[in-house]
Amino acid sequence: MAETLAALRRTLEMTPSPLPDRPGLLVRDPFRYSEIVLVIPPAVVPCLAFFNGRYEEAQVREALMGLTDDPRVGDFLGHLRTTLSSAGFLEDDTFARMRDERHRDFASAARRAAVHAGSAYPAVEDLLREAMGQYMDGAAAAVPAAQAPGGLIGIAAPHVSPEGGWQSYRAAYAALGAADGERTFVILGTSHYGEPERFGLTRKPFLTPYGETGIDTDLVDELAEGGGPGAVLEDYCHSVEHSIEFQVVFLQHLFGPAIRIVPVLCGPFARSTVGAGRPEDDEAVRRFLGALGEVAAREGRRLLWVLGVDMAHVGRRYGDGRSARVGDETMARVEARDRARIDRVAAGSASDFWELVQEKSDDLRWCGASPLYAFLHAVRPPRGELLRYEQWNIDEASVVSFAGLAFREQPPAS
Repeated sequence: MAETLAALRRTLEMTPSPLPDRPGLLVRDPFRYSEIVLVIPPAVVPCLAFFNGRYEEAQVREALMGLTDDPRVGDFLGHLRTTLSSAGFLEDDTFARMRDERHRDFASAARRAAVHAGSAYPAVEDLLREAMGQYMDGAAAAVPAAQAPGGLIGIAAPHVSPEGGWQSYRAAYAALGAADGERTFVILGTSHYGEPERFGLTRKPFLTPYGETGIDTDLVDELAEGGGPGAVLEDYCHSVEHSIEFQVVFLQHLFGPAIRIVPVLCGPFARSTVGAGRPEDDEAVRRFLGALGEVAAREGRRLLWVLGVDMAHVGRRYGDGRSARVGDETMARVEARDRARIDRVAAGSASDFWELVQEKSDDLRWCGASPLYAFLHAVRPPRGELLRYEQWNIDEASVVSFAGLAFREQPPAS
């Protein structure tokens, strides 16, 4: 039986190589099933199209022979196939073994490791404390939300690299007062790799250079049980995701390592097109948001909600046909649309917010839409406040927007 070339994994991250001496396509695995990074030379990149699960190897060899009249193309194809397979980049048995092993490793681990330490932030405690001190410098001058009319319910901070978003991080975390460290932090983070309409949970404490967090396992278990099919306990996505890890680092910097957390990764909601209805029209989402709302209503001020969310993603990195730069006309229009959405969030209206997300099928690509909607729907905060809005060129041709917000109880009428 003729052998078909395995398909290239659709979940790989492919970007132009940043190395001047090694041009081509940089390929990596954001799920970290494989730690290998390949740079595919420009002349070889078109050959990747043959790895789609439909071509037999003999067909490809024959086609390449016809194009090049070089008998060595068979060896070349075999080498390329072996390289991609051994890296875990093909949908084949090699990848299946890698994936299963990583899932088993995470399931059996006692802690959730600090996978982004050493890349997104320092891996040594003293250096981390110094960097975080610089990021948060001046935060003490801000009036904590705990001292403002109405107690603090929650904050929204970015999950972009702290290097790029530190001013919005600082604005959000400056809203916390010293007494807030005694509360349990329910952290709703964007799940960049999770399945749509699913919420990832873990009972594992998070480990960072500051130390190990606590976990409110009772609440995690309650959400896992009450959330029904929408809840995924010990979701592997926690092992690679940064949206919650970055919030943990900021919280530990403020309150010490042993903070209590409930980490919830929010997968994307598929109903982001006009007329598609609300996220809770999906039974799995409805069940989980209902369980989350019950916890919010019962626990009240014992909880403080922390959202790790970014907003618009514009430019070539995200599939747009042209470059984007902070300050250009395109990004000025994006800011106006971002602020309209933020106004709906600040008003506490989940339905009005989702109406704007559905506009143009979320062409702004707000990756924080699902945590924000889950919070607005389940917690129903009466009011929010925009503390800072920013845009940042994540590379020369692409921009991410984000903000810091605070949500407070309505002050009593005078």
